[in-house]
Amino acid sequence: MTVFLSVVLPVLLIFGAGYIIQLVARLDIKSLATVTLYIMMPNLVFNTFYDAKLDKEYVIMVTFAVLLLIAILFINKIIAKLRNYNQAMESGMILSTAFMNSGNYGTPIILFAFGKEAFMYAVSFMVLQAIIMNFFGVYYAARGSAGIKLAFQSVLKMPPTYAVIVALVMNLGSIPVPDSLLSAITLVGDATIPTMMITLGMQLAEITVKNMNWVKISYGATVRLLASPLIAYLLTLVLPMDPLMAKVMIVAAACPSAATTTMYALQFDAKPELVSSITLVTTLLSIITLPILLILLGA
Repeated sequence: MTVFLSVVLPVLLIFGAGYIIQLVARLDIKSLATVTLYIMMPNLVFNTFYDAKLDKEYVIMVTFAVLLLIAILFINKIIAKLRNYNQAMESGMILSTAFMNSGNYGTPIILFAFGKEAFMYAVSFMVLQAIIMNFFGVYYAARGSAGIKLAFQSVLKMPPTYAVIVALVMNLGSIPVPDSLLSAITLVGDATIPTMMITLGMQLAEITVKNMNWVKISYGATVRLLASPLIAYLLTLVLPMDPLMAKVMIVAAACPSAATTTMYALQFDAKPELVSSITLVTTLLSIITLPILLILLGA
């Protein structure tokens, strides 16, 4: 109960604020999301990578993310084969289970649970996941040559991608940033996470589901909330990870389905109702699963 009250509840209250304001005022989520993506997020990303100590840990993080993705894709491929799912159904299941909400859900949870040092890992992983999701998420939603083309375009349109490049160049080149500019970057960057949390609450208020297929929803929730953190735990045993980084990776892997995948599913007709259902159900169930996981990890 202590973990829930001190770590999960503050996050849920912010989500709830976004959920309620959206129900009452019906605001334009796209405008808020655009401001977050094009202004706030690049500042947070730049600040994180500019100050980061770049070492083998980032290589390990990339390796972890790729292996986790491959493992979940493999599970979905096997299930799709056994159950004779068509390509659209397989894509919908992949969108729901392979891409976690490690940004506006996992990052604040990790901050409250493990502190600022862990938060740096969480932001780095969030950026990496955003790039992976914008490439593979679009690809599996659209498939074919159009999917690959749109995936590359999506990654290139992401301002955080360029923020990472600039920050890494300045970090490795020991190029100083004027204090006044760095203060502005930090101020805007600090507003990113709470804004993203409010946006997620607003997105959840917009999710509508009609026919709940509980067999597929149960499968999706099991893979996303149970299998994914278990695979992550096994990977942390194999990869030479710092103990704190390992905890961050496991918690990030245990986050519910990313709300962004719902937009991909709608755009490319990859079972949007199913994807929305799994996103909603995993978000609700994570209120129970994440506190249990944090207790097991000694938060």
